[in-house]
Amino acid sequence: MSIIKEFKEFALRGNVIDLAVAVVIGGAFGKIVSSFVADVLMPPIGLLLGGVNFTDLVITLKKAQGDVAAVTLQYGNFIQAVVDFLIIALAIFMMIKAINLAKKKEEEAPAPPLEPTKEETLLTEIRDLLKK
Repeated sequence: MSIIKEFKEFALRGNVIDLAVAVVIGGAFGKIVSSFVADVLMPPIGLLLGGVNFTDLVITLKKAQGDVAAVTLQYGNFIQAVVDFLIIALAIFMMIKAINLAKKKEEEAPAPPLEPTKEETLLTEIRDLLKK
């Protein structure tokens, strides 16, 4: 079997395509959450903390000299990324919890009783006749 044929079978397998779709949707969802956190959630939090903008939080390790830029440790961006992650993780947790709850309700639903076959119906009638 050629490598190209093996790769084609691998790439067109359902799980790989599902994974690719999930990665694309996850990337788009990540951008939405990042925008929500940076543009909606963090400004009020920064205001409550005395007007702090987390992305501006830096520690200067070496000041700028001439054309050489300053060396900074931008821990505010890290805080922003952690908050983004926590919100994404919470959203995914809530989605999985809802899916599991829906599956659990499906499993708990009792199966409808089976209709008796013609033979069973006839045997029941014969039994009832014999009792009389």
